[in-house]
Amino acid sequence: MSVHAPWASDPARSKGRLHEEQNATAPLIVRGPRDAFQRDRDRIIHSISFRRLRHKTQVFMAPDGDHFRVRLTHSLEVAQIGRTIARALGLNEDLTEALCLAHDIGHPPFGHAGEAALTTAMAGQGGFDHNGHTLRALMEIEAPYPRWRGLNLTWEMLEGLAKHNGPIANPGWALAQADAAFPLDLMQWPSLEAQVAAIADDIAYDNHDIDDGLRAGLLTLDQVLEVPLVARIWAQVRARFGDVPPERLVGELIRTQIGEMVTDLITETRARITASGVACADDVRAAGECLVGFSPAMRDDERALKRFMYASLYHHPSQRAAAGIAEGIVGGLFAAYRADPALMPADWAARLPEAEPQRSRHIADFIAGMTDRYAITRYQQAVGPIDLPEGF
Repeated sequence: MSVHAPWASDPARSKGRLHEEQNATAPLIVRGPRDAFQRDRDRIIHSISFRRLRHKTQVFMAPDGDHFRVRLTHSLEVAQIGRTIARALGLNEDLTEALCLAHDIGHPPFGHAGEAALTTAMAGQGGFDHNGHTLRALMEIEAPYPRWRGLNLTWEMLEGLAKHNGPIANPGWALAQADAAFPLDLMQWPSLEAQVAAIADDIAYDNHDIDDGLRAGLLTLDQVLEVPLVARIWAQVRARFGDVPPERLVGELIRTQIGEMVTDLITETRARITASGVACADDVRAAGECLVGFSPAMRDDERALKRFMYASLYHHPSQRAAAGIAEGIVGGLFAAYRADPALMPADWAARLPEAEPQRSRHIADFIAGMTDRYAITRYQQAVGPIDLPEGF
Protein backbone atom coordinates (compact mmCIF):
# COMPACT_ATOMS: atom_id res chain seq x y z
CA MET A 1 0.00 0.00 0.00
CA SER A 2 1.40 3.42 -0.96
CA VAL A 3 2.02 6.03 1.74
CA HIS A 4 0.20 9.27 1.03
CA ALA A 5 1.50 12.74 1.74
CA PRO A 6 -0.43 14.81 4.32
CA TRP A 7 -1.85 17.04 1.55
CA ALA A 8 -3.27 14.09 -0.38
CA SER A 9 -7.02 13.46 -0.43
CA ASP A 10 -8.01 10.86 2.15
CA PRO A 11 -11.02 8.62 1.43
CA ALA A 12 -11.52 8.15 5.18
CA ARG A 13 -12.08 11.93 5.47
CA SER A 14 -14.33 12.27 2.43
CA LYS A 15 -17.15 14.79 2.65
CA GLY A 16 -19.44 11.98 1.61
CA ARG A 17 -21.98 11.39 -1.11
CA LEU A 18 -25.16 13.24 -2.01
CA HIS A 19 -27.35 10.23 -1.16
CA GLU A 20 -26.82 8.24 2.03
CA GLU A 21 -26.14 4.67 1.02
CA GLN A 22 -26.47 3.04 4.42
CA ASN A 23 -29.56 3.52 6.58
CA ALA A 24 -32.23 1.52 8.40
CA THR A 25 -34.29 0.90 5.26
CA ALA A 26 -31.40 0.29 2.87
CA PRO A 27 -28.39 -1.28 4.60
CA LEU A 28 -25.13 -1.02 2.69
CA ILE A 29 -24.09 -4.11 0.78
CA VAL A 30 -20.32 -4.35 0.89
CA ARG A 31 -19.00 -5.40 -2.50
CA GLY A 32 -15.34 -6.01 -1.92
CA PRO A 33 -12.69 -4.30 0.25
CA ARG A 34 -12.69 -0.91 -1.47
CA ASP A 35 -12.52 2.62 -0.08
CA ALA A 36 -14.68 5.50 -1.28
CA PHE A 37 -12.38 6.67 -4.08
CA GLN A 38 -11.83 3.13 -5.35
CA ARG A 39 -15.62 2.78 -5.57
CA ASP A 40 -15.81 6.04 -7.52
CA ARG A 41 -13.26 4.76 -10.02
CA ASP A 42 -15.11 1.48 -10.44
CA ARG A 43 -18.47 3.22 -10.85
CA ILE A 44 -17.00 5.26 -13.69
CA ILE A 45 -15.52 2.21 -15.42
CA HIS A 46 -18.81 0.29 -15.18
CA SER A 47 -20.94 3.21 -16.42
CA ILE A 48 -22.69 3.41 -19.78
CA SER A 49 -21.24 6.88 -20.33
CA PHE A 50 -17.69 5.52 -20.07
CA ARG A 51 -18.35 2.68 -22.49
CA ARG A 52 -19.68 5.12 -25.07
CA LEU A 53 -16.32 6.90 -25.18
CA ARG A 54 -14.97 4.12 -27.41
CA HIS A 55 -16.96 5.57 -30.33
CA LYS A 56 -16.56 9.30 -29.61
CA THR A 57 -14.15 11.56 -31.46
CA GLN A 58 -10.82 12.57 -29.96
CA VAL A 59 -9.27 14.42 -32.93
CA PHE A 60 -10.44 12.53 -36.03
CA MET A 61 -14.14 12.18 -36.78
CA ALA A 62 -15.35 8.57 -36.70
CA PRO A 63 -11.96 7.39 -37.97
CA ASP A 64 -11.64 4.45 -40.35
CA GLY A 65 -8.28 3.51 -38.88
CA ASP A 66 -8.26 1.27 -35.82
CA HIS A 67 -5.02 2.86 -34.64
CA PHE A 68 -6.30 6.41 -34.06
CA ARG A 69 -7.20 7.51 -30.57
CA VAL A 70 -10.79 7.97 -29.46
CA ARG A 71 -12.12 9.47 -26.21
CA LEU A 72 -11.86 6.11 -24.45
CA THR A 73 -8.25 5.36 -25.32
CA HIS A 74 -7.33 8.98 -24.62
CA SER A 75 -8.93 8.74 -21.16
CA LEU A 76 -6.97 5.57 -20.42
CA GLU A 77 -3.73 7.26 -21.47
CA VAL A 78 -4.51 10.27 -19.28
CA ALA A 79 -5.16 7.93 -16.35
CA GLN A 80 -1.80 6.22 -16.86
CA ILE A 81 0.04 9.54 -16.83
CA GLY A 82 -2.03 10.82 -13.90
CA ARG A 83 -1.32 7.74 -11.78
CA THR A 84 2.42 8.05 -12.39
CA ILE A 85 2.44 11.69 -11.27
CA ALA A 86 0.19 11.02 -8.26
CA ARG A 87 2.38 8.18 -7.07
CA ALA A 88 5.52 10.29 -7.32
CA LEU A 89 3.90 13.13 -5.35
CA GLY A 90 2.37 10.89 -2.69
CA LEU A 91 -1.20 11.71 -3.75
CA ASN A 92 -4.22 9.43 -3.85
CA GLU A 93 -3.83 7.39 -7.02
CA ASP A 94 -7.38 6.05 -7.01
CA LEU A 95 -9.00 9.49 -6.95
CA THR A 96 -6.55 10.74 -9.58
CA GLU A 97 -7.30 7.78 -11.82
CA ALA A 98 -11.06 8.17 -11.40
CA LEU A 99 -10.89 11.86 -12.33
CA CYS A 100 -8.75 11.10 -15.38
CA LEU A 101 -11.08 8.36 -16.58
CA ALA A 102 -14.19 10.51 -16.18
CA HIS A 103 -12.95 13.89 -17.39
CA ASP A 104 -14.29 13.55 -20.98
CA ILE A 105 -17.62 11.85 -20.26
CA GLY A 106 -19.56 15.05 -21.00
CA HIS A 107 -18.29 15.37 -24.58
CA PRO A 108 -21.01 15.01 -27.23
CA PRO A 109 -20.43 13.14 -30.52
CA PHE A 110 -17.75 14.60 -32.81
CA GLY A 111 -15.90 16.31 -29.96
CA HIS A 112 -15.61 20.08 -30.04
CA ALA A 113 -17.54 20.30 -33.32
CA GLY A 114 -20.51 18.61 -31.70
CA GLU A 115 -20.19 20.88 -28.69
CA ALA A 116 -20.19 23.96 -30.92
CA ALA A 117 -23.39 22.78 -32.62
CA LEU A 118 -25.15 22.11 -29.31
CA THR A 119 -23.99 25.46 -27.93
CA THR A 120 -25.57 27.20 -30.92
CA ALA A 121 -28.77 25.15 -30.74
CA MET A 122 -29.09 25.83 -27.01
CA ALA A 123 -28.19 29.53 -27.17
CA GLY A 124 -31.61 30.58 -25.92
CA GLN A 125 -31.73 27.92 -23.21
CA GLY A 126 -28.41 28.40 -21.44
CA GLY A 127 -26.05 26.90 -23.99
CA PHE A 128 -24.01 23.71 -23.65
CA ASP A 129 -20.70 23.04 -21.91
CA HIS A 130 -19.08 19.62 -21.95
CA ASN A 131 -17.58 20.03 -18.48
CA GLY A 132 -20.93 20.93 -16.95
CA HIS A 133 -22.50 18.06 -18.86
CA THR A 134 -20.00 15.64 -17.30
CA LEU A 135 -21.50 16.49 -13.91
CA ARG A 136 -25.04 16.27 -15.32
CA ALA A 137 -24.38 12.85 -16.87
CA LEU A 138 -22.89 11.43 -13.68
CA MET A 139 -25.39 13.00 -11.27
CA GLU A 140 -28.63 12.83 -13.26
CA ILE A 141 -28.58 10.86 -16.50
CA GLU A 142 -26.79 7.70 -15.37
CA ALA A 143 -29.30 5.73 -13.28
CA PRO A 144 -28.03 2.26 -12.32
CA TYR A 145 -29.24 2.35 -8.70
CA PRO A 146 -32.81 1.67 -7.49
CA ARG A 147 -33.16 4.54 -4.98
CA TRP A 148 -31.55 7.55 -6.66
CA ARG A 149 -30.39 8.92 -9.98
CA GLY A 150 -26.74 9.30 -10.80
CA LEU A 151 -23.67 7.35 -9.73
CA ASN A 152 -23.66 9.01 -6.28
CA LEU A 153 -19.97 9.83 -6.46
CA THR A 154 -18.05 11.36 -3.57
CA TRP A 155 -17.88 15.12 -3.06
CA GLU A 156 -14.16 15.05 -3.84
CA MET A 157 -14.78 13.33 -7.17
CA LEU A 158 -17.50 15.77 -8.23
CA GLU A 159 -15.48 18.76 -7.01
CA GLY A 160 -12.48 17.62 -9.03
CA LEU A 161 -14.51 17.17 -12.20
CA ALA A 162 -16.25 20.52 -11.77
CA LYS A 163 -13.17 22.68 -11.31
CA HIS A 164 -10.10 20.70 -12.34
CA ASN A 165 -9.04 23.73 -14.36
CA GLY A 166 -9.44 26.07 -11.40
CA PRO A 167 -12.06 28.13 -9.56
CA ILE A 168 -15.28 28.95 -11.43
CA ALA A 169 -16.82 32.38 -10.89
CA ASN A 170 -19.65 32.09 -13.42
CA PRO A 171 -20.76 28.47 -13.83
CA GLY A 172 -23.06 27.51 -16.68
CA TRP A 173 -26.52 26.23 -15.91
CA ALA A 174 -25.59 22.54 -15.74
CA LEU A 175 -22.71 23.10 -13.34
CA ALA A 176 -24.78 25.59 -11.32
CA GLN A 177 -27.50 22.95 -10.90
CA ALA A 178 -24.95 20.38 -9.74
CA ASP A 179 -23.51 22.88 -7.28
CA ALA A 180 -26.97 23.74 -5.96
CA ALA A 181 -27.67 20.06 -5.30
CA PHE A 182 -24.30 19.33 -3.67
CA PRO A 183 -22.28 22.54 -3.01
CA LEU A 184 -18.80 22.16 -4.49
CA ASP A 185 -17.06 25.36 -3.29
CA LEU A 186 -16.58 26.51 -6.85
CA MET A 187 -14.52 29.57 -5.94
CA GLN A 188 -11.74 27.51 -4.34
CA TRP A 189 -9.01 25.52 -6.03
CA PRO A 190 -9.62 21.75 -6.16
CA SER A 191 -7.53 18.95 -4.71
CA LEU A 192 -4.04 18.21 -5.93
CA GLU A 193 -5.43 15.04 -7.50
CA ALA A 194 -7.77 17.12 -9.66
CA GLN A 195 -4.96 19.48 -10.60
CA VAL A 196 -2.85 16.48 -11.65
CA ALA A 197 -5.72 15.08 -13.73
CA ALA A 198 -6.04 18.38 -15.61
CA ILE A 199 -2.39 18.60 -16.58
CA ALA A 200 -2.15 14.86 -17.32
CA ASP A 201 -4.85 15.52 -19.92
CA ASP A 202 -2.68 18.23 -21.49
CA ILE A 203 0.40 16.03 -21.52
CA ALA A 204 -1.51 13.17 -23.13
CA TYR A 205 -3.09 15.08 -25.98
CA ASP A 206 -0.08 17.36 -26.57
CA ASN A 207 1.93 14.28 -27.43
CA HIS A 208 -0.47 11.65 -28.68
CA ASP A 209 -2.12 14.06 -31.12
CA ILE A 210 1.30 14.47 -32.76
CA ASP A 211 1.38 10.71 -33.22
CA ASP A 212 -2.13 10.61 -34.71
CA GLY A 213 -1.48 13.65 -36.88
CA LEU A 214 1.63 12.04 -38.37
CA ARG A 215 -0.21 8.74 -38.86
CA ALA A 216 -3.05 10.52 -40.66
CA GLY A 217 -0.63 12.38 -42.95
CA LEU A 218 -1.88 15.80 -41.80
CA LEU A 219 1.47 16.53 -40.16
CA THR A 220 4.98 15.83 -41.39
CA LEU A 221 7.98 15.21 -39.21
CA ASP A 222 9.70 18.26 -40.69
CA GLN A 223 6.74 20.41 -39.63
CA VAL A 224 6.72 19.05 -36.10
CA LEU A 225 10.46 19.61 -35.75
CA GLU A 226 9.88 23.34 -36.14
CA VAL A 227 8.60 23.31 -32.54
CA PRO A 228 11.56 23.97 -30.19
CA LEU A 229 10.57 21.37 -27.59
CA VAL A 230 10.11 18.66 -30.20
CA ALA A 231 13.37 19.57 -31.95
CA ARG A 232 15.27 19.31 -28.67
CA ILE A 233 13.80 15.92 -27.79
CA TRP A 234 14.31 14.67 -31.35
CA ALA A 235 18.00 15.55 -31.12
CA GLN A 236 18.27 13.42 -27.98
CA VAL A 237 16.50 10.51 -29.65
CA ARG A 238 18.65 10.68 -32.78
CA ALA A 239 21.78 10.80 -30.64
CA ARG A 240 20.73 7.54 -28.96
CA PHE A 241 19.45 5.78 -32.08
CA GLY A 242 21.43 7.32 -34.94
CA ASP A 243 21.51 4.02 -36.84
CA VAL A 244 17.72 3.64 -36.87
CA PRO A 245 15.57 5.11 -39.71
CA PRO A 246 13.73 8.27 -38.61
CA GLU A 247 10.29 6.79 -39.26
CA ARG A 248 11.02 4.13 -36.64
CA LEU A 249 11.73 6.76 -33.97
CA VAL A 250 8.42 8.60 -33.73
CA GLY A 251 7.26 6.40 -30.86
CA GLU A 252 10.51 7.04 -29.02
CA LEU A 253 10.09 10.79 -29.59
CA ILE A 254 6.60 10.73 -28.07
CA ARG A 255 7.65 8.59 -25.10
CA THR A 256 10.69 10.73 -24.36
CA GLN A 257 8.73 13.96 -24.63
CA ILE A 258 6.06 12.68 -22.23
CA GLY A 259 8.83 11.66 -19.84
CA GLU A 260 10.43 15.10 -19.99
CA MET A 261 7.11 16.80 -19.29
CA VAL A 262 6.21 14.47 -16.41
CA THR A 263 9.66 14.79 -14.79
CA ASP A 264 9.56 18.58 -15.05
CA LEU A 265 6.04 18.68 -13.63
CA ILE A 266 6.92 16.53 -10.62
CA THR A 267 10.03 18.57 -9.80
CA GLU A 268 8.25 21.91 -10.13
CA THR A 269 5.16 20.75 -8.21
CA ARG A 270 7.22 19.44 -5.29
CA ALA A 271 8.88 22.85 -5.04
CA ARG A 272 5.55 24.67 -5.16
CA ILE A 273 4.02 22.44 -2.47
CA THR A 274 7.00 23.01 -0.19
CA ALA A 275 6.94 26.77 -0.75
CA SER A 276 3.19 26.98 -0.15
CA GLY A 277 3.38 25.43 3.30
CA VAL A 278 0.18 23.39 2.81
CA ALA A 279 -0.30 20.69 5.42
CA CYS A 280 -3.56 19.05 4.34
CA ALA A 281 -6.01 18.81 1.45
CA ASP A 282 -8.11 21.70 2.75
CA ASP A 283 -4.98 23.89 2.77
CA VAL A 284 -4.57 23.09 -0.94
CA ARG A 285 -8.10 24.36 -1.63
CA ALA A 286 -7.44 27.55 0.32
CA ALA A 287 -4.00 28.16 -1.20
CA GLY A 288 -5.36 30.60 -3.75
CA GLU A 289 -3.16 29.28 -6.54
CA CYS A 290 -2.49 26.22 -8.66
CA LEU A 291 0.21 24.07 -7.08
CA VAL A 292 0.59 21.55 -9.90
CA GLY A 293 2.37 22.85 -12.96
CA PHE A 294 5.37 23.01 -15.24
CA SER A 295 8.49 25.07 -14.68
CA PRO A 296 8.42 28.43 -16.49
CA ALA A 297 10.65 27.08 -19.26
CA MET A 298 8.57 23.95 -19.85
CA ARG A 299 5.36 25.99 -19.62
CA ASP A 300 6.58 28.20 -22.46
CA ASP A 301 7.65 25.16 -24.50
CA GLU A 302 4.28 23.47 -23.96
CA ARG A 303 2.36 26.58 -24.99
CA ALA A 304 4.43 26.84 -28.17
CA LEU A 305 3.61 23.22 -28.94
CA LYS A 306 -0.11 23.90 -28.43
CA ARG A 307 0.00 26.89 -30.75
CA PHE A 308 1.59 24.73 -33.43
CA MET A 309 -0.97 21.96 -32.99
CA TYR A 310 -3.90 24.35 -33.31
CA ALA A 311 -2.48 26.00 -36.41
CA SER A 312 -1.27 22.85 -38.14
CA LEU A 313 -3.62 20.04 -37.03
CA TYR A 314 -6.76 21.10 -35.19
CA HIS A 315 -7.44 23.88 -37.74
CA HIS A 316 -6.20 21.91 -40.74
CA PRO A 317 -8.53 22.42 -43.75
CA SER A 318 -9.60 18.76 -43.75
CA GLN A 319 -10.36 18.95 -40.03
CA ARG A 320 -12.39 22.12 -40.53
CA ALA A 321 -14.34 20.46 -43.34
CA ALA A 322 -15.09 17.42 -41.17
CA ALA A 323 -16.11 19.70 -38.29
CA GLY A 324 -18.57 21.49 -40.57
CA ILE A 325 -20.22 18.20 -41.49
CA ALA A 326 -20.31 17.13 -37.84
CA GLU A 327 -21.92 20.40 -36.77
CA GLY A 328 -24.54 19.89 -39.47
CA ILE A 329 -25.36 16.42 -38.14
CA VAL A 330 -25.70 17.53 -34.52
CA GLY A 331 -27.56 20.72 -35.35
CA GLY A 332 -29.85 18.85 -37.72
CA LEU A 333 -30.69 16.27 -35.08
CA PHE A 334 -31.55 18.95 -32.53
CA ALA A 335 -33.82 20.76 -35.00
CA ALA A 336 -35.54 17.52 -36.02
CA TYR A 337 -36.22 16.42 -32.45
CA ARG A 338 -37.35 19.90 -31.50
CA ALA A 339 -39.86 19.90 -34.36
CA ASP A 340 -41.03 16.31 -33.86
CA PRO A 341 -40.14 14.70 -30.52
CA ALA A 342 -41.71 11.43 -31.70
CA LEU A 343 -38.54 10.92 -33.74
CA MET A 344 -36.69 10.28 -30.48
CA PRO A 345 -36.72 6.82 -28.88
CA ALA A 346 -39.98 6.17 -27.03
CA ASP A 347 -38.51 6.38 -23.53
CA TRP A 348 -36.81 9.71 -24.23
CA ALA A 349 -39.90 11.11 -25.93
CA ALA A 350 -42.11 10.03 -23.03
CA ARG A 351 -39.99 11.97 -20.53
CA LEU A 352 -39.80 15.15 -22.63
CA PRO A 353 -40.77 18.18 -20.50
CA GLU A 354 -43.35 20.63 -21.84
CA ALA A 355 -41.71 23.85 -20.64
CA GLU A 356 -38.48 25.50 -21.67
CA PRO A 357 -35.60 25.43 -20.96
CA GLN A 358 -36.09 21.89 -19.66
CA ARG A 359 -37.47 20.72 -23.00
CA SER A 360 -34.44 21.74 -25.04
CA ARG A 361 -32.05 20.55 -22.35
CA HIS A 362 -33.66 17.11 -22.42
CA ILE A 363 -33.14 16.91 -26.19
CA ALA A 364 -29.54 18.02 -25.76
CA ASP A 365 -29.03 15.33 -23.10
CA PHE A 366 -30.09 12.67 -25.60
CA ILE A 367 -27.86 13.98 -28.38
CA ALA A 368 -24.85 14.55 -26.10
CA GLY A 369 -24.89 10.90 -25.07
CA MET A 370 -24.64 9.67 -28.65
CA THR A 371 -21.54 8.14 -30.14
CA ASP A 372 -20.36 9.44 -33.51
CA ARG A 373 -21.72 6.50 -35.46
CA TYR A 374 -25.05 6.48 -33.61
CA ALA A 375 -25.49 10.20 -34.35
CA ILE A 376 -24.93 9.51 -38.06
CA THR A 377 -27.48 6.68 -37.99
CA ARG A 378 -30.08 8.77 -36.13
CA TYR A 379 -29.54 11.66 -38.55
CA GLN A 380 -30.15 9.39 -41.53
CA GLN A 381 -33.35 8.15 -39.87
CA ALA A 382 -34.67 11.50 -38.67
CA VAL A 383 -33.44 13.92 -41.31
CA GLY A 384 -32.31 12.06 -44.41
CA PRO A 385 -29.27 10.89 -46.37
CA ILE A 386 -25.95 12.55 -45.76
CA ASP A 387 -22.93 12.54 -48.01
CA LEU A 388 -19.96 11.63 -45.86
CA PRO A 389 -16.42 11.92 -47.24
CA GLU A 390 -14.23 8.84 -47.33
CA GLY A 391 -12.69 8.18 -43.94
CA PHE A 392 -15.23 10.20 -41.98
